[in-house]
Amino acid sequence: MVCALGAAVCFGTATVLQAAAARAAGSGGGGEAALLLRALRQWRYLAGLGLDGMGFLLQIAALRSVPIYAVGAALASSLAVTAVVAARLLRVRLSRAEWGAVGVVCAGLAMLGVASGTEGDLDGPDALKYVMLAVAVGVLLLGLCGGRLPERGRASLLGLGAGFGFGVVEVAVRLIDSLALSELLVNPAAYALLLGGGAAFLCLTSALQRGSVTAATAAMVIGETVWPALVGVVWLGDRTREGLGWLAVLGFLVAVVGALGLARFGEAPVEEESVGV
Repeated sequence: MVCALGAAVCFGTATVLQAAAARAAGSGGGGEAALLLRALRQWRYLAGLGLDGMGFLLQIAALRSVPIYAVGAALASSLAVTAVVAARLLRVRLSRAEWGAVGVVCAGLAMLGVASGTEGDLDGPDALKYVMLAVAVGVLLLGLCGGRLPERGRASLLGLGAGFGFGVVEVAVRLIDSLALSELLVNPAAYALLLGGGAAFLCLTSALQRGSVTAATAAMVIGETVWPALVGVVWLGDRTREGLGWLAVLGFLVAVVGALGLARFGEAPVEEESVGV
């Protein structure tokens, strides 16, 4: 659980650092490629990339130790980290309701920490690996067709697709038993992990460019938490501590609802002057 929370801190902080660096690099022409090159010259952007990498490693460690439902809810809490860090470094004002949502997320995670058991010891049906690969392909196709989707509801649909892609990563990590290259090359879950992660970023980028950040992020939170949690419980043997199933369910719902209240921080605000970055 510490690894899962560490991953959330890494992802949430990285979002703010990269947002601040992208804003500072915004002056000047040359298109998107030139913007990226200018951002890469800034320590904040590079630090954000480093935190993303560290967060991914912590996520993998967490998924190998605790149930998927606990990791998914913890990762959704990265929105709370982004909100708090943005309030400090970017001087973004949080409303009382948003500060309350941060507290709700923390309360939900505390309940999950108390109630969560160890990861399940089941491998799931053999077809599950191929199902994950098929879902990843579907998310990729959705991302590639993002610009052709109807404008109404497009951000939510793409955000949901991104959530499904990130959910594929969560499940696929549990379906990889060996890191030996010879076995990875023949394991559909390894391809599902890579394809699902890439497709998720494609859908999320398209959603943030083409619609409401809040709608896209809210849909993503739902997509990356609910169905992977069900897969973990139904097929992979994830359980709670004896007699605390009700607390785990309550904590999961509370954490997700709190994250939805902070959905506007799916893309860190950058319109106000930053201090200390």
